[in-house]
Amino acid sequence: MKKQQGFTLIELIVVIVILGILAATALPKFVDISTDARTASAQGMFGGVQSAAAIAHAAALAQGQNGATGSITMEGTTVNLVNGYPRTATGGIDSAFSSIQGYTYTAATGVFSQTGAPTPSTCGVTYAEPGALNGAPTITLNTGGC
Repeated sequence: MKKQQGFTLIELIVVIVILGILAATALPKFVDISTDARTASAQGMFGGVQSAAAIAHAAALAQGQNGATGSITMEGTTVNLVNGYPRTATGGIDSAFSSIQGYTYTAATGVFSQTGAPTPSTCGVTYAEPGALNGAPTITLNTGGC
């Protein structure tokens, strides 16, 4: 008698069914990664806005621009200040933060919204200038709509 070589049709079907079951249970785990990616992007934006505000404040202190209003130049861009930090209005924090790709900035609210998020207004960062001299800005991470 000759030895059988290869697999029977039933063995191949069983293997395909098992692979299908494994794929069906693993697929939802990979689909949910987009939410994690948007959240991580918002966290990166949060760190970037904090850094931009701190660098602008340091430059303002070095240039004696820590009064109620003023302006500094960062990498050739004028940044308008309030109480030594970038202001919320246009020409403030949006100018200090050099790259906002993937985000839109609304000067009226100080919100950096992530484009493409399910709820962009609640997936990003909110910046509020300090209300008093020697105060600090309020920077809030918003990930509810990511």
